Amino acid sequence: MNVSAWAIKNPIPAVLAFVMLTFLGVMAFKDMKIQMFPDIDLPMVTVAASLPGASPDQMETEVARKIENALASAQGLKHLYAQVKEGSVIVSAEFRLERDSRLALEDVRSAMARLRGDLPREMLDPVVNKVEISGKPILTYTLAAPNMSEEALSWYVDNHISKLLLGVKGVGAVNRVGGVTRQIRVEIDPLKLLALNVSAAEISTQVRQIQQEAPGGRAALGGMEQAVRTVATVKSAEQLGQMEISLKDGRRVRLDQLATVSDAVAERRSAALHDGLPVVGFEVVRSLGAGDVEVARGVTQALDKLKKERPEYTVERVFNSVDAVYETFRGSMDLLLEGALLAVIVVIF
Repeated sequence: MNVSAWAIKNPIPAVLAFVMLTFLGVMAFKDMKIQMFPDIDLPMVTVAASLPGASPDQMETEVARKIENALASAQGLKHLYAQVKEGSVIVSAEFRLERDSRLALEDVRSAMARLRGDLPREMLDPVVNKVEISGKPILTYTLAAPNMSEEALSWYVDNHISKLLLGVKGVGAVNRVGGVTRQIRVEIDPLKLLALNVSAAEISTQVRQIQQEAPGGRAALGGMEQAVRTVATVKSAEQLGQMEISLKDGRRVRLDQLATVSDAVAERRSAALHDGLPVVGFEVVRSLGAGDVEVARGVTQALDKLKKERPEYTVERVFNSVDAVYETFRGSMDLLLEGALLAVIVVIF
């Protein structure tokens, strides 16, 4: 049967079929995300472990090799890479492409949970992350306010702007750039330690044991059950200085009698400059599957609302990769429309 002849004799079904296909194509096209490159879900997982002050040899023998041995039996594992530095190690596990990335991530997390007891006790818990190809920032802003310190601006970014933008659909992460991080600093007097026959490690252990919250189960009070927990965290340097330290002879002294406790900032490991001046900024990273243009539009609306509510803050955009993506998209659409129009003209005439 000749389909062309049948369509000419019965034009209504053919026209309806093309109208339906065109409608479905337009609806599907509107749901497509505008991105410079498509999202690639690679089955690769990284394990980052930190032990401040440890040498590279110690990190290799006590941490890196144990992590590699724990991951060596993971299903679908292809390669293992280890990067060892002073006080830190990063182990990357590359799985075969047919391996589901979520299952690979769960396997690595389970292996790290089983291995935690064999790692050094003083080491921080390993951080397990899945490698995201779309993890690059698409927008970068700077924050400024008169009569506000760098520490106050850093706190505002970490505790307010980050929470605000993470509520925007499609935002995967908000990273602060520059600024400082608050740190309670304890500077121990070695002469006082020698006089009291106590070591810095013993003081550090006692402070760590006291500075923690622990569940205490449930208790019946007045015919009602209530949750019980131990609250021992302090909120200021003064409270930390008032903590009592137990000595070997049974005496107890306050921490501020052995050391100088101050509310300071952590050591700077990075800095952000804009026009040669130090600034506090933040980067916006879209989540996997989200579109650059849609995320940028939502972030802009959220920041515009913030500017109206808090006019004392000045938020300036200093980097934007979305405009280039949108210009490329518009250029592709123009070429598509021109090609379709020329095809219609050629067919008709």
